[in-house]
Amino acid sequence: MAATTGASVSINSRLTARASSLKLAALSNQGRSTLSFRLRPQTARLRVSCAAKSETVEKVCQIVKKQLALPNDTAVTGESTFVSLGADSLDTVEIVMGLEEEFGISVEEDSAQSILTVQDAADLIEKLKEKDA
Repeated sequence: MAATTGASVSINSRLTARASSLKLAALSNQGRSTLSFRLRPQTARLRVSCAAKSETVEKVCQIVKKQLALPNDTAVTGESTFVSLGADSLDTVEIVMGLEEEFGISVEEDSAQSILTVQDAADLIEKLKEKDA
């Protein structure tokens, strides 16, 4: 049994609940026990994790700009996605090849497909350099 106001709740046999925009909920396990709770709105928190050194991110930005022939005034940061910079799948392959050559690393195909941003590329480079050390 589940009662809610303002949203829906999904409950499985272990009495776990998933709530979205939920303000008040009461759960019951066939009358044996009751659990109720109130969720308060909370501001979203942004957590940024930068494993790569700033020099690595900068170098990746330069390589991306060069590979995509971007004008000097184009802003490329760690958060820049290759798609937002106009890269297609072939451009992305060329960027990865340029990174491999510049940093003396070899990027597996599975890892290359997970690179979406400049920061992703820099983090992967640091990881691979650490692994080789």
